[in-house]
Amino acid sequence: MMPARSPEDNPFVISRDLHSQGELERLAAELSLMASLGGAILLRGELGSGKSTFARAFIRALAPPGASFDIPSPTFTLVQAYDDTRVPVAHVDLYRTSSLAEIAELGLDGLIASHVLVIEWPERLGPVRWPNVLAISISGRGTHRNVRMAGEGTWRLALQRNEAIRAFIGSTMWNGAERSFFEGDASTRRYEALRKNGSAILLMDMPARPDGPPVRNGKSYSAIAHLAENIGAVIGINNHLCEMGYSAPLVHASNVSDGLAIIEDLGREVFGHRIARGRDMREPMRAAVGLLADMAARDWPAAVAIGDQGLHHIPPYDEEALLIETDLLPSWFWPHLRGDSAPGETHRQFAELWSELLPLAAPKKTGWTLRDFHSPNLLWLPDRAGLRRVGLIDTQDCVLGHPAYDLVSLLHDARVDIAPAVADGLFEYYCELRSSDPEFSRAEFANAFAVLGAQRATKILGIFARLSKRDGKHGYLKHIPRVARYLESNLQHPRLRRLRRWFESHLPAVLQMSPA
Repeated sequence: MMPARSPEDNPFVISRDLHSQGELERLAAELSLMASLGGAILLRGELGSGKSTFARAFIRALAPPGASFDIPSPTFTLVQAYDDTRVPVAHVDLYRTSSLAEIAELGLDGLIASHVLVIEWPERLGPVRWPNVLAISISGRGTHRNVRMAGEGTWRLALQRNEAIRAFIGSTMWNGAERSFFEGDASTRRYEALRKNGSAILLMDMPARPDGPPVRNGKSYSAIAHLAENIGAVIGINNHLCEMGYSAPLVHASNVSDGLAIIEDLGREVFGHRIARGRDMREPMRAAVGLLADMAARDWPAAVAIGDQGLHHIPPYDEEALLIETDLLPSWFWPHLRGDSAPGETHRQFAELWSELLPLAAPKKTGWTLRDFHSPNLLWLPDRAGLRRVGLIDTQDCVLGHPAYDLVSLLHDARVDIAPAVADGLFEYYCELRSSDPEFSRAEFANAFAVLGAQRATKILGIFARLSKRDGKHGYLKHIPRVARYLESNLQHPRLRRLRRWFESHLPAVLQMSPA
């Protein structure tokens, strides 16, 4: 007897009544926002029902912005692959196939690993063995179409998420807005652009993160490292930053339980993009340093309101969190570099060295540490005044820590080159801005900067190796030489001499890397 299927095993089914070709195309574009590798869309319907219209709109929505995109029919080629779209996609038309053997020669089982498949006439396939399938049936006459969608596997989850997003947007003034892809990042967060009546805003999609397996003392990595669990952190932190006179995205509507928010669009002048285009960054970088100095002079709360949806507590950036982050290097970067596991004694020595160093970075006065204060998360807003010219995003992992950490993040940017002379000049500018504070000691701050600089570089080397090995995101590996250069630079500090010897003995290649 076959085991009973749980509700999660059954397809998630929804239907839409559409009244024009444009509505069918908008539905296809909407579903493209949920596309991922390893999935298939099976399009069923009579000739002229709109299968090709749907397929072309789906592919066009995945094309790069502004791209001139020709989408020929695959009636004769049978398979037409698009590798330069946001998610690689293959358009398949099986109408002219005559046997399962002929279909087998198309290599769809291999293609689905690297593409999302959009298949017309899937009846020719026989039994479908792929786990992640969206079956779409299109019926109707004239301008009316009924579209029935049944999602299994990842497509089941995607359909459910899309329905939650539609319901949330529908409850706001942005009901009926056109949705398009904005961006995603190394996490599960994603963003959509919403446009309506000539105005634009962003949808933030941040579902609550399930806790991972215990890694130490019965707690998960994310719990120890104090990573945000849900979108409530973004709402509370951004609202307070705005109240303090900084430019974080205003939150216009939110639903914490569903992990959704509609937030202000701060524009496209991301620091990293400006650097890549060769723009003059002297004023933006000095403004960013000035913002950090201003933050260091303020008092910051340990809890903030999430609108009327409770409180978000700002955790301390304690030794346990800092140590679990440094552990990423022997746990992930060592195997990446050497192909084996770090010996237990070597691993233990590494942890002991960090336990000795971290007290040097214990702050006399804690403040908000955003942790990712670097070029991908800073925007230049020249039309605003003073400190509000620096836009702040990706704030959810804010902790109470040492002010040197965010300056390290800015000056030792993992993704773009900051010339050492420029970084040194900005460090001096920060110290000059803080010099009137009687509690500020340049020597103590320099010690903390070196320790936290080495800690952050160590963590990032492990994260980039983990993103490649565990998540298949290999693009981060190109930044490793740059991060290794930062690590080598910080290890020259006299207080880090013993840690430098550890690297010289066990991972000398890290200290010998040159930036790409």
